[in-house]
Amino acid sequence: MSKRMLIMLLLSTVLFGGVFGMKWFGNQKMNEFLNAMPTPAVTISTSEAKDVAWENRLKSVGSLVAVNGADLTAEVDGVVTNIYFDSGDIVKRGDLLLSLASASEQGELARLQAQAELAELNSNRSETLYQRKTISKAEYDTAIAETHVAVAAVQAQKGRLEQKSIKAPFDGQLGIRRVNIGQYLGVGVAIATLQKLDPIDVDFSIPERYLSILEPGLKVLVTVDAYNNETYEGEVLAIEPKVNSQTRNVDVRARLANADGHLKPGLFATVEISLPSNDEVVVIPRSAVNYTSYGDSVFVVQQNPDAPPPPEEPNPMFGPYTDQEVIQRFVTLGDARGDFIVVSRGLSAGDEVASTGLLKLRNKQPVIVDNSNAPLPEVAPNPPQG
Repeated sequence: MSKRMLIMLLLSTVLFGGVFGMKWFGNQKMNEFLNAMPTPAVTISTSEAKDVAWENRLKSVGSLVAVNGADLTAEVDGVVTNIYFDSGDIVKRGDLLLSLASASEQGELARLQAQAELAELNSNRSETLYQRKTISKAEYDTAIAETHVAVAAVQAQKGRLEQKSIKAPFDGQLGIRRVNIGQYLGVGVAIATLQKLDPIDVDFSIPERYLSILEPGLKVLVTVDAYNNETYEGEVLAIEPKVNSQTRNVDVRARLANADGHLKPGLFATVEISLPSNDEVVVIPRSAVNYTSYGDSVFVVQQNPDAPPPPEEPNPMFGPYTDQEVIQRFVTLGDARGDFIVVSRGLSAGDEVASTGLLKLRNKQPVIVDNSNAPLPEVAPNPPQG
């Protein structure tokens, strides 16, 4: 290799080494500058973890059932001759609702009544003859028995005739009429439903471990999907005396006032039972919880021990000065009610937690606390409807 080639290679190596060296040196200085830059602070609002008396409640789901409810049907076949109600009518016990054709039954009743009258006349004659010793005791007893048989036949026919008339078995509200005049009505065919709506019951179940603290008379609060903004109050009426061996739950029935008739049998209901004792618990707003697949956490605000002293002059590039930061802390959550949720482990009363801006936070994130527009959490929120 010639001397000229060696000199060219040496100069190229020096030139490219200098370029790459300057590039490396520039990157190192840039990284040192970026590492020395403070993390921009995030503005958040906060809430204080509070120690409160938390009313113990059991939650369950169930269904509304009528105190009295039945689908009215006919006991015998026949043609509908008269209908005395309309769909949705309020009726009283004993009100006549529908009648079936009964001409043949009424004729048979008249025949049996005539036979009963004849049997009674024969019985009276037999009694007179027996007192005169004209007939035997056996003949007299036969006449008496025939009278009883005839009277019983009349009563049976009256019962069959009454089956041709359908009456309301209790007070309540009728549903949609399912029959028409002139229709042939078979046994068991529904005429209409009759439901007693006030009061109304709700059936639900609770785990067996709560059986010792459950008793009749406890207050219950019921909500249904049909009326989201209304809460109905009632009390426990009865507790099933046995536990379901398959589910290990015990069935409970509560009774509610339903004067306006809004609650209907069959509605899905959410039930809360108020227990007599209260617990002291730590609560925070539900908006302060960061829900993730690997656990629930909160961001606790604290003083940053490594924060530099405030600068003599503010630097717009770095934003406002702050000596506060947040640390992420995993918590165990409990019952939720309204805007609050119980923290059973991980927080103490007095801890300040971030309640808004959680998506912008990470561990050791500098923060600026501004609660001027912070929302006020409530146990029973009632936001305005647009």
